[in-house]
Amino acid sequence: MVVYVIESFNLYDTIALQSEAIILGFQHYLVMLGTTVLIPASLVSQMGGGNEEKAQVIQTLLFVAGINTLVQTLFGTRLPAIIGGSYTFVPTTISIILAGHYDDIVDPKEKFKRIMRGTQGALIIASVLQIIVGFSGLWRNVVRFISPLSAVPLVALSGFGLYQHGFPMLAKCVEIGLPEIVILLLFSQYIPHVIKGERHIFDRFAVIFSVAIVWPYAHILTVSGAYKNAGIETQNTCRTDRAGIISGAKWIYVPYPFQWGAPTFNAGEGFAMMAASLVALIESTGGYIAVSRYASATPLPPSVLSRGIGWQGVGILLSGIFGTGNGSSVSIENAGLLALTRVGSRRVVQVSALFMIFFSILGKFGAVFASIPAPIVAALYCLFFSYVGSAGLSFLQFCNLNSFRTKFIIGFSVFMGFSIPQYFKEYTAIKHYGAVHTHARWFNDMINVPFSSEAFVAGILAIFLDATLHKNDSQTRKDRGMHWWDKFSSFKKDTRSEEFYSLPFNLNKFFPSV
Repeated sequence: MVVYVIESFNLYDTIALQSEAIILGFQHYLVMLGTTVLIPASLVSQMGGGNEEKAQVIQTLLFVAGINTLVQTLFGTRLPAIIGGSYTFVPTTISIILAGHYDDIVDPKEKFKRIMRGTQGALIIASVLQIIVGFSGLWRNVVRFISPLSAVPLVALSGFGLYQHGFPMLAKCVEIGLPEIVILLLFSQYIPHVIKGERHIFDRFAVIFSVAIVWPYAHILTVSGAYKNAGIETQNTCRTDRAGIISGAKWIYVPYPFQWGAPTFNAGEGFAMMAASLVALIESTGGYIAVSRYASATPLPPSVLSRGIGWQGVGILLSGIFGTGNGSSVSIENAGLLALTRVGSRRVVQVSALFMIFFSILGKFGAVFASIPAPIVAALYCLFFSYVGSAGLSFLQFCNLNSFRTKFIIGFSVFMGFSIPQYFKEYTAIKHYGAVHTHARWFNDMINVPFSSEAFVAGILAIFLDATLHKNDSQTRKDRGMHWWDKFSSFKKDTRSEEFYSLPFNLNKFFPSV
């Protein structure tokens, strides 16, 4: 893995590096917009909201993501990880939307506010799980069992498990999505080998180049009437003027706590959202490991990972307080962008967080970028999710692949990680309800949501099998690859850990888990 370390010797180089950091930060902002827009776009209309409410939710989600990213890079794991919206919380939010106690509300706007308040209350309750598990150091004791062997299925399926958001979404408008992925591959993989120079321009800024080409091309197709006689679904997916975000967004809007009203609390919905929070915790663990890998950091000490989960719980609490309608977790697509650019800079991610906050307040300007068609975003996902999945596979180099124990754990956990969620998803698609179907909707969600996550199933299986199917001998430890990670099992055992993960402002003493 190539790590770029650049030293500045004069003012020109310093200005150039600062300019490059700003552009790279803007690129991270563009990539995280996909999830930030797609989730509210699918949820707000079901809640009863219109374009104005959708724009406000997107701005709020963007604003909170900026704050959470700054907090995570300063006080959490201190890795260059973007903390944004998560698809993991969507099924539970939809379950709250479909709850019977909102059916008697006639006014759509009032229904939207009531559902949003219920979602806020559920998120606030769910945040307690990660806050307690993280800051108490409990998660530190769990992740001590993670070895390079068990990290393979966990990290690999954190990326590969999101395949449904890749080509299936791209194929909804092939004439836009296919050119995007082809041009992205040309700029990132082929052109750098043809045009060689000291500065890595084409591969490092491939996202900006490709989007700048395909987005105007999609707009030309729209204004030329290419979709004039197409179906409604095709027009909504392919056209660049159907998002409704620009018209619904205000010029200046500052999201504020409890903007939809006082949260309402329901114990069942809170427990269901807590199950989604548990899944996000597992998936984010895989995401953090992938980020540390591509940022060329040392393997995460358990105490640092536990601290990051605690601050991620604070992020979910902020999501509930501000009313984003969705919880927070590590942005897997931005972890993949680290691999594409090969720049694992915390400062770049912090610049990206400032872009999030800035454009969330200046609504009209932010809405312009947020109106990028979904197939273009899906094309980016095809590359970035693949990178995260391959980060998991890279841990195989630390394992003994000649061991049948190693082969069994990897093969079984990966296969079941795909197979079990596929069963739950197919059952839901056919029956229109989950495999666990009782009169208690919250209980159904507590079972169906975790077992619909590929990373959750594969990660839990791999950690359990790796921790229980072994002897306490040196050969087994070598087969698992633990001898490579032993020096990082404690924060103080390797000085490089302190360089990467030490808290600023001497805050270590306030957190016993560090």
